[in-house]
Amino acid sequence: MKMILRWFPHGDDSVTLEQIRQTPGISGVAAMLPAIPVGEVWPFEAVAEVRDTVHAADLEMEVIESVNIHEDIKKGLPSRDSYIENYRTTIHNLARAGVKCLCYNFMPVLDWIRSSLAHPLPDGSTVLSYRDSQARALKPSAMAKSMEERSGGYSLPGWEPERLAQFQEIRQAYQNITRDDMYANYQYFLDAVVPYAEKAGIKLGVHPDDPAFDIFGWPRVVSRKADLERVLALNDSPANSLTLCLGSFGSNPDSDPVDAVKTFMDRIVFSHVRNILHFPNGDFTEVGHRVTEGSIDTVGIMQAYADADYRGYIRPDHGRHIWDENTTKRADLRPGYGLYDRALGTQYLLGCWDTERRVLGRPIETGPLITR
Repeated sequence: MKMILRWFPHGDDSVTLEQIRQTPGISGVAAMLPAIPVGEVWPFEAVAEVRDTVHAADLEMEVIESVNIHEDIKKGLPSRDSYIENYRTTIHNLARAGVKCLCYNFMPVLDWIRSSLAHPLPDGSTVLSYRDSQARALKPSAMAKSMEERSGGYSLPGWEPERLAQFQEIRQAYQNITRDDMYANYQYFLDAVVPYAEKAGIKLGVHPDDPAFDIFGWPRVVSRKADLERVLALNDSPANSLTLCLGSFGSNPDSDPVDAVKTFMDRIVFSHVRNILHFPNGDFTEVGHRVTEGSIDTVGIMQAYADADYRGYIRPDHGRHIWDENTTKRADLRPGYGLYDRALGTQYLLGCWDTERRVLGRPIETGPLITR
């Protein structure tokens, strides 16, 4: 297992590689190039430049999160073939740069939805939160504008300016697309790119819908356990894998994150482990990683990974803004991606892993960790 943190290059992150390097147990980062418009090729030179920066900090860059999929592919338009060709070229360029895992999603219109980026918790920390009534009452275009205004000046992957500029047009196009249509378009994409990923030695890990239930009438096809089973069955290659984000998957209270980990273990190439607190009316709030903080069994999840000798990548995902990040540094932070609580999260998750490994009588890795 490799514990990593997400990091945004070119000054698009308030957290530095030096800070990440000093976090015990971290072997590398999941990076991305948010300045490249969705659908365009990621040039090898641009990827290699970021890789070299990461390597200079004595960290690895084996994971890219995310190369977003153009809406024309999801909608099944004739123009999709040119965007698929760009995606295949990007896969080739990432492999040349040493990338082994590519996280992506197949959500229509927006990659994630929250009603607040700085919801106050009783302890004074702030978090991302979802209030169902507020989210459904907002027009998505108004929500997009609000998110952009509260981003702290940082990029918001999945809320790219070029996508927001065509928001109403894109939204309307999905009104006549069914879930079965989406699965058909998804299979077309997988059949076109998976052979290239296999040849390049890259595993594609799809991220669950966030939140993992229907909203705004859009066809969402990676929400529930049955959806994950169907997606993996679309193409049975090991290159067609999962980025199992337990906070996103667990946002649906009917889902069982620990069961999902155990069920799909052989097809999980990357995992985001975080906690959220459910409320009876469908609302949820992101909280600290400790199991007692929320509704997600983070201890059971890490036990399942340790029991199975998991060899993929794990990161703690979002964190609370705490301490001076919530006061003097608040305006300078990317929502959900401060340093302190994510660093605390890595230590809690690694502690769960180490304890379970000790109980099982297995070695606890030290130094460079081993991946699959």
